[in-house]
Amino acid sequence: MSYITDKVIIVTGASSGIGKATAIHLAKNGASVVLASIDGDGLKIVAERIQNEGGTAIYKKTDVTVKEEVHALMDVTLNKFGRVDTLINCAGMMLFSMWDNAKVDEWEKMIDLNLKGTLYGIAAVLPHMKEQGKGQIINVGSIAGHAVGEGHGVYSSTKYAVKAITESLRKEMSVKYGIQASLVSPGVIATNWQDSVTDEDVKGVLDNLKEVAIDVEHVARTIAFVVDQPSDVLINDVIVSPTRQEW
Repeated sequence: MSYITDKVIIVTGASSGIGKATAIHLAKNGASVVLASIDGDGLKIVAERIQNEGGTAIYKKTDVTVKEEVHALMDVTLNKFGRVDTLINCAGMMLFSMWDNAKVDEWEKMIDLNLKGTLYGIAAVLPHMKEQGKGQIINVGSIAGHAVGEGHGVYSSTKYAVKAITESLRKEMSVKYGIQASLVSPGVIATNWQDSVTDEDVKGVLDNLKEVAIDVEHVARTIAFVVDQPSDVLINDVIVSPTRQEW
């Protein structure tokens, strides 16, 4: 029996990387997916691919750092499908830098997207999930939310925060209302995320990580495993990483 089939699932960051791979994988397994990202053209391409392969997908260009846009995404989903079963908070950015270089603008971008974007998604779906008596919130963290490496400082801080948010949700919302709160923490994956890094002093760190990176599809399958659970089963915290990655 599949618990993915017929679920209505919102996926943020769905135009690329983990979000894109996860949305495609879930749609292939019978979910109706709602795609969100700031890249409207990218979302259209992903939605058309899913539809051409026989799946169900809609999309809405959404900046998850703007709470009004996240609530509008929720409204679109409810108007189309009548419910939300799962929220997957995939939107995020990883901008490694050394403390010496004080990349304050980049710190603020990561805090806004990785932390506030996650919180706004949670705030948008919680009232609905409480009313329906069940639901899933899956936050995509990082292995950097379990261990801090060189150049990881602020990025790791945002992912440690996501870990804390998820555990707090579990204690309050899972226990009281049956809303499953899960964290999936990937290690280094091959999505060209390194191209966004501007700090030349961390290039050596990035080169070492690129050597062991795994395909994003492995993360998508791990997230799907978490989705594919009955409402009384919680997969709380999963790390999926390259075998050769040293924490």
